Amino acid sequence: MKTVIENIKKVRKDKGISHEYLAHQLNISQAAYSKLERNDTKLTVERLYKISEVLETPLTELLEVDSKTIYNQDLRDHAIGYQGVENLYQENKEQSEKIKELYEARLKDKDALIEQLKKVSV
Repeated sequence: MKTVIENIKKVRKDKGISHEYLAHQLNISQAAYSKLERNDTKLTVERLYKISEVLETPLTELLEVDSKTIYNQDLRDHAIGYQGVENLYQENKEQSEKIKELYEARLKDKDALIEQLKKVSV
Protein backbone atom coordinates (compact mmCIF):
# COMPACT_ATOMS: atom_id res chain seq x y z
CA MET A 1 0.00 0.00 0.00
CA LYS A 2 2.94 2.31 0.60
CA THR A 3 3.72 2.35 -3.12
CA VAL A 4 0.17 3.48 -3.94
CA ILE A 5 0.36 6.26 -1.33
CA GLU A 6 3.74 7.36 -2.68
CA ASN A 7 2.32 7.39 -6.22
CA ILE A 8 -0.64 9.52 -5.11
CA LYS A 9 1.70 11.93 -3.33
CA LYS A 10 3.96 12.19 -6.38
CA VAL A 11 1.12 12.81 -8.83
CA ARG A 12 -0.50 15.34 -6.48
CA LYS A 13 2.77 17.27 -6.14
CA ASP A 14 3.57 17.04 -9.88
CA LYS A 15 0.17 18.55 -10.67
CA GLY A 16 0.55 21.24 -8.01
CA ILE A 17 -2.49 20.11 -6.06
CA SER A 18 -2.56 20.94 -2.35
CA HIS A 19 -3.66 18.76 0.55
CA GLU A 20 -6.47 21.20 1.22
CA TYR A 21 -7.85 21.03 -2.33
CA LEU A 22 -7.72 17.24 -2.50
CA ALA A 23 -9.25 16.92 0.98
CA HIS A 24 -12.07 19.28 -0.05
CA GLN A 25 -12.73 17.23 -3.21
CA LEU A 26 -12.88 14.06 -1.09
CA ASN A 27 -15.21 15.71 1.46
CA ILE A 28 -12.76 15.09 4.31
CA SER A 29 -10.65 17.38 6.47
CA GLN A 30 -7.12 18.33 5.53
CA ALA A 31 -5.93 16.51 8.65
CA ALA A 32 -7.75 13.34 7.56
CA TYR A 33 -6.14 13.56 4.13
CA SER A 34 -2.71 14.06 5.71
CA LYS A 35 -3.26 10.86 7.69
CA LEU A 36 -3.98 9.05 4.41
CA GLU A 37 -0.71 10.25 2.89
CA ARG A 38 1.18 9.25 6.05
CA ASN A 39 -0.52 5.84 5.85
CA ASP A 40 -1.96 6.35 9.34
CA THR A 41 -5.47 5.52 8.11
CA LYS A 42 -6.59 2.93 5.60
CA LEU A 43 -7.21 3.96 2.03
CA THR A 44 -10.50 2.51 0.84
CA VAL A 45 -11.14 1.43 -2.73
CA GLU A 46 -13.86 4.07 -3.06
CA ARG A 47 -11.54 6.79 -1.85
CA LEU A 48 -8.74 5.58 -4.13
CA TYR A 49 -11.13 5.74 -7.08
CA LYS A 50 -12.19 9.29 -6.14
CA ILE A 51 -8.54 10.36 -5.75
CA SER A 52 -7.78 9.04 -9.24
CA GLU A 53 -10.71 11.09 -10.58
CA VAL A 54 -9.61 14.28 -8.81
CA LEU A 55 -5.99 13.82 -9.92
CA GLU A 56 -7.23 12.90 -13.41
CA THR A 57 -4.90 9.91 -13.27
CA PRO A 58 -5.84 6.34 -14.20
CA LEU A 59 -6.02 3.86 -11.32
CA THR A 60 -3.57 1.63 -13.17
CA GLU A 61 -0.96 4.39 -12.89
CA LEU A 62 -1.55 4.87 -9.17
CA LEU A 63 -1.44 1.12 -8.61
CA GLU A 64 1.52 0.70 -10.99
CA VAL A 65 -0.33 -1.95 -12.95
CA ASP A 66 0.43 -2.45 -16.62
CA SER A 67 -3.01 -2.95 -18.14
CA LYS A 68 -1.46 -4.85 -21.05
CA THR A 69 0.05 -7.46 -18.75
CA ILE A 70 -1.83 -10.74 -18.56
CA TYR A 71 -1.53 -12.71 -15.36
CA ASN A 72 -1.87 -16.48 -15.53
CA GLN A 73 -1.70 -18.93 -12.70
CA ASP A 74 -0.70 -22.52 -13.13
CA LEU A 75 -1.17 -25.23 -10.58
CA ARG A 76 1.94 -27.31 -10.54
CA ASP A 77 3.62 -29.31 -7.80
CA HIS A 78 5.55 -26.25 -6.59
CA ALA A 79 2.71 -23.74 -6.88
CA ILE A 80 1.24 -22.21 -3.76
CA GLY A 81 -1.99 -23.91 -2.80
CA TYR A 82 -1.52 -26.97 -4.99
CA GLN A 83 -1.02 -29.29 -2.01
CA GLY A 84 -4.24 -28.02 -0.44
CA VAL A 85 -6.19 -28.70 -3.63
CA GLU A 86 -4.69 -32.18 -3.88
CA ASN A 87 -5.60 -32.93 -0.24
CA LEU A 88 -9.15 -31.70 -0.78
CA TYR A 89 -9.47 -33.86 -3.89
CA GLN A 90 -8.20 -36.91 -1.99
CA GLU A 91 -10.58 -36.32 0.93
CA ASN A 92 -13.54 -35.95 -1.45
CA LYS A 93 -12.47 -39.05 -3.35
CA GLU A 94 -12.39 -41.11 -0.14
CA GLN A 95 -15.82 -39.82 0.91
CA SER A 96 -17.22 -40.57 -2.55
CA GLU A 97 -15.89 -44.13 -2.35
CA LYS A 98 -17.54 -44.65 1.05
CA ILE A 99 -20.84 -43.29 -0.26
CA LYS A 100 -20.61 -45.57 -3.28
CA GLU A 101 -19.96 -48.62 -1.06
CA LEU A 102 -22.93 -47.76 1.17
CA TYR A 103 -25.16 -47.24 -1.86
CA GLU A 104 -24.19 -50.63 -3.32
CA ALA A 105 -24.86 -52.30 0.04
CA ARG A 106 -28.30 -50.69 0.16
CA LEU A 107 -29.03 -51.96 -3.37
CA LYS A 108 -28.11 -55.51 -2.30
CA ASP A 109 -30.38 -55.18 0.76
CA LYS A 110 -33.19 -53.96 -1.48
CA ASP A 111 -32.77 -56.90 -3.86
CA ALA A 112 -32.78 -59.33 -0.93
CA LEU A 113 -35.92 -57.71 0.48
CA ILE A 114 -37.67 -57.97 -2.90
CA GLU A 115 -36.82 -61.67 -3.10
CA GLN A 116 -38.20 -62.27 0.42
CA LEU A 117 -41.42 -60.41 -0.44
CA LYS A 118 -41.86 -62.46 -3.62
CA LYS A 119 -41.56 -65.67 -1.58
CA VAL A 120 -44.09 -64.44 1.00
CA SER A 121 -46.65 -63.33 -1.60
CA VAL A 122 -46.55 -66.59 -3.58
